[in-house]
Amino acid sequence: MGTQVNNTDNRVKMHLKKGDTVYVVSGKDKGKTGKVLKVLRAKNRVLVENLNIVKRHQRPDQANPTGGIVEKEASIHISNLMIYDQTENKPTRIGHKTLSTGEKVRFSKRSGEEIK
Repeated sequence: MGTQVNNTDNRVKMHLKKGDTVYVVSGKDKGKTGKVLKVLRAKNRVLVENLNIVKRHQRPDQANPTGGIVEKEASIHISNLMIYDQTENKPTRIGHKTLSTGEKVRFSKRSGEEIK
């Protein structure tokens, strides 16, 4: 029998969380910003609200009796995204630090402010 392959080896640290505002660095939506809807950790990708819209042909079912062509968000690789700093209105890198209370937080490298 063959050995099982572990697919978690290609994961990288995920600096983005659901609800973050992100800036698209490259791709067809370059320069746009949006809110993270879902994080797909196993694939190193995220779904961003109203970005990377694709058309899918939908077969009729109970939820959508007419079927047809449906537009929806496709995932974007995290390497093409940066967190958007609301205070500076520019994309920024993320740093991690531990507060005196022992709580770990993310902060903006551009402005130094904590990301909530």
